[in-house]
Amino acid sequence: MLRSLSVRVIIALVLGLSLGAAAAAFGGDLARQAIELIAAVGTLWLNALRMTVAPLIFAVMVTGIAGVADAAATGRLAVRALLLIAILMTVSACFALGFARVFYAVWPVVGPGVEALRAGAVAAPEIAKAAPTFVGFVSGLAPANVLKATSEDAILPMVVFAAFFGFAVTRLPEPRRAAFTAFFESLGEVMVTIVRWVLWAAPVGVFALALGVGLRAGAGAAGVLLHYVSAIVLGNIGMTLVAILVAAMGRVPLGRFLRAVAPVQVTAFATQSSLACLPAMIERCRDDLAVPDRVSGLVLPLAVSVFRITGPVANFGVALFVVQVYGVHPSAVQYLGATFVAVATSMASVGLPGQVSFFASIAPICLSLGLPVDLLPILIAVEVIPDIFRTVGNVTGDMAVTAVLAKGEAA
Repeated sequence: MLRSLSVRVIIALVLGLSLGAAAAAFGGDLARQAIELIAAVGTLWLNALRMTVAPLIFAVMVTGIAGVADAAATGRLAVRALLLIAILMTVSACFALGFARVFYAVWPVVGPGVEALRAGAVAAPEIAKAAPTFVGFVSGLAPANVLKATSEDAILPMVVFAAFFGFAVTRLPEPRRAAFTAFFESLGEVMVTIVRWVLWAAPVGVFALALGVGLRAGAGAAGVLLHYVSAIVLGNIGMTLVAILVAAMGRVPLGRFLRAVAPVQVTAFATQSSLACLPAMIERCRDDLAVPDRVSGLVLPLAVSVFRITGPVANFGVALFVVQVYGVHPSAVQYLGATFVAVATSMASVGLPGQVSFFASIAPICLSLGLPVDLLPILIAVEVIPDIFRTVGNVTGDMAVTAVLAKGEAA
């Protein structure tokens, strides 16, 4: 069990919070100073993660767009699938905004634990003072200096530039396009390797950060993390129900769909891997939903490759939780930009490993809202629970899209 990185990180989180809270309650000044020194190691680890965000996102955006373009070139069914996927990903991001408004109105993020987390942040955001106007938002989409924008954590202009760059690469002659794509695939793999090295030290980094959190927040930090897990899990469940509704609206018999998807959801719950569920999805679509092999053979692998219906709602949900912790109020144009970033990064980062995907998908959303990413290493420690419900929702969405498109092909 201790070979699992998730288990080691959770143990490190619990130990760090416990020792930090104990030092706050019973330790003297010397203990506090020692913990502050150890917490600096956590900040170093966090910065090591942050340095990979921009090149990783740029690389996966370019290669992801190239892959989508290749898929679209295979025919009308692939284009329809990609269009439906893009619509549902946008719906997922919008659902996150609506769900967060209702959820936090009923269960607000308040209390001494939250206040201590906020007070211990490395850099408090100035969203209320620096919210851009719509004109400023539009003019800022095209950065005059991409490197300068990236260094200033202006992530949305960088994502827009990466999207244009990726589409431009697809217009190159085949030999040069293949060379460009191979280069950025290699760059992405290099960044993933660096992130894996950093994540290998995740128990140490999370322990160091959790010590500081426990010192400032005490036992109240556990309640804040429970609040976070509840929000993300319920958001994922809500999006799973939306996927089922999409199937019903696509004239797929509801009872048949639920019977077909149930065993796949069980597999997803156990494996936390959409790819591991692919054989079961193909079998259930063929046997229970009468989906032709030519449809399931194209749509399901495509969906597993670029589609995570819970991606925007969960990733955006994490950023919205951080918004609640800091008690800030992003403007409408900031939310508009963050919605675009949530959809783009969720589709681009599908092939990345779990912990890498968490940081690569959510850090850009936080940065586009002007939020620091200092809480993400603490939140990633408990991601193993929401990740179960992410996977269940994703396989449900994959089968819903496949069944709906099969109905359209039959018509």
